[in-house]
Amino acid sequence: MPEGDTVWRTARALDKALSGARITLSDFRVPTLATVDLRGQMVRATVSRGKHLLTRIGDDTTLHTHLGMEGAWHLYRAETRWRRPVDEARVVLRTPRWIAVGFALRTVEVVATNQEQSVVGHLGPDLLGDDWEPDEAVRRLSSDPGRTIGEALLDQRNLAGVGNLYLNELCFVAGIRPQAPVGSVTTLPHLVARAQTMLAANRDRRQQTTTGNTRRGLQHWVYRRTGEPCRRCGTPIETGGLGPAGQERTTWWCPACQPERG
Repeated sequence: MPEGDTVWRTARALDKALSGARITLSDFRVPTLATVDLRGQMVRATVSRGKHLLTRIGDDTTLHTHLGMEGAWHLYRAETRWRRPVDEARVVLRTPRWIAVGFALRTVEVVATNQEQSVVGHLGPDLLGDDWEPDEAVRRLSSDPGRTIGEALLDQRNLAGVGNLYLNELCFVAGIRPQAPVGSVTTLPHLVARAQTMLAANRDRRQQTTTGNTRRGLQHWVYRRTGEPCRRCGTPIETGGLGPAGQERTTWWCPACQPERG
């Protein structure tokens, strides 16, 4: 699933390409929105809220989308061939200069702009938002001390933008295991600050890195490195599941550098 920095970058690309232009064609390939027609309306802005995208159109219309696990927005010129299968397209917005295509989107909704809180109001402080509130993020994370820190970080109601990549990398740099209970983590303010720093550092990069090295295969400390030697101590990286049955997330950790078992 795309992380908050990827969604932030997607919002900026859509905003730059579409804002100020009138829609010449709108095609919603979602049954509940099949009759929606936005032709003639001007795109005012696209913003991100955690992992959610809000495209504001006309006087009071917002297109709310969420990429989910496999989704993406692409921008094409009129004669350019699409890079993903046509049957994966869920939304097509055309302006005089660009064609914006939302592929395999998990969520596609049209709401009144003054009702945006109905779709994003549940989110915690946005790590890349203008309203970022680290103290509030710490308060929310601390509210359930028995929960694992991994699950708490993934819960977008606590802080918005952390996905599985950053969950694992944050736990490594903090020296805790994803399975550790929140109540055992004594450095939550530092963890929250590091989360914001990581996402902010990567929001303008196509290749995310948490190690500071952008070379392929060297970008991450533990993420997807099962059995490989820890970059700090050489101990083989271990892996396991986290979360309720049927909704488990894969986690990785160094048993030497992350001694807490939870």
